Amino acid sequence: MVVAGLWTEVCNNTFSLCAMDEGDYEIYMVADASGGTTKEAHDFAMLRMIQAGVVPVTWQQVLLEWQRDWAHKETYDAVMKIAKEHSGAYGMGVDYAYTMVHKAPQRTTQPHEVLAAVPAKK
Repeated sequence: MVVAGLWTEVCNNTFSLCAMDEGDYEIYMVADASGGTTKEAHDFAMLRMIQAGVVPVTWQQVLLEWQRDWAHKETYDAVMKIAKEHSGAYGMGVDYAYTMVHKAPQRTTQPHEVLAAVPAKK
């Protein structure tokens, strides 16, 4: 099971520990798609779940594990779009490889166009 939720120490922790106790489930906790009422609450809930056998992952790990490899053409474009828009340095690397190495068309929005669209402070 892949789990994410509003409060790590409440929703995620309770669900994950109960699921593991009641069945033979592997739980993957999407740590960066969940939050706690405080940083400490999130961190200690994650540690408690890890202690019980929950596997911590990030949203990007989940996305890329589901994609598996780039031979899955039916989801390639959608996954690349998400990676380019939301994966920081990885997204920049994907965009570079996509446009420079594979000679694909460049993105239509250039950084200077984005900056030009931002209203100036008064």
